[in-house]
Amino acid sequence: MICSCSLLVPRIHPQSPRRLLSSALRPPIPPPSPTSNHHDLPSFLDYAARTSLNPKSTTYVGTHYEYTTRESLRRFALDLTRIGGRLDSGIDLVGTWHLPDSGLHPLRVIVQCKALKNKLGPNVIRELEGAFLGAPVGWRGQGILGMLVSSRESTKGLRNALSKSTYPLVWIFAELDGHVRQVLWNECAEDVGLSGLGVEVKHVVEAQEHGGFDKTVCLTWNGEEIKGLGGKTE
Repeated sequence: MICSCSLLVPRIHPQSPRRLLSSALRPPIPPPSPTSNHHDLPSFLDYAARTSLNPKSTTYVGTHYEYTTRESLRRFALDLTRIGGRLDSGIDLVGTWHLPDSGLHPLRVIVQCKALKNKLGPNVIRELEGAFLGAPVGWRGQGILGMLVSSRESTKGLRNALSKSTYPLVWIFAELDGHVRQVLWNECAEDVGLSGLGVEVKHVVEAQEHGGFDKTVCLTWNGEEIKGLGGKTE
């Protein structure tokens, strides 16, 4: 089953045993950054300018999208660290999701970011499942949430694979600029702590010459909008 609520109050369930397993330890320390040349989007842009990195290269596009995703998801209370590199096992970001009832024990998350031009198939879900096996220390075992963030919309094959997966997974459609368009998750994700999660679609005024309205996604917890994390990432 795929879960996604639009303007609906989500179901409320008691905390699951697997959520308790995830909360058994305080948030672990992420592994070190794969590079000392940059640590966030502004420093990466400076580095790219100094080294004349081609903006159309896969390295530029991928790294830019990872940092953009990291900053964008803070509005949903996700505190993420970039670890992407040659030995990342396909994991680009790791961190914690500070949901309203998590207290000192937020949900641990591994994230794959895919800035792709082609449509997504079920293979990306299998790749995310495989990433659990290579997760860093602190993000292994039960109660870990896998998240796939993509710049392309979901397909029927992806949604079917997400629904059938035995891993707790979340899929997010976020454009290259970080604008989140859709959020889906499976039943296993509810079992590890997302039972109170919901989605609302808001209409906002576009800051463009001709004005108009655009849609943006808002995540809720038991019907109340989730508050983002303040301040900037380090």
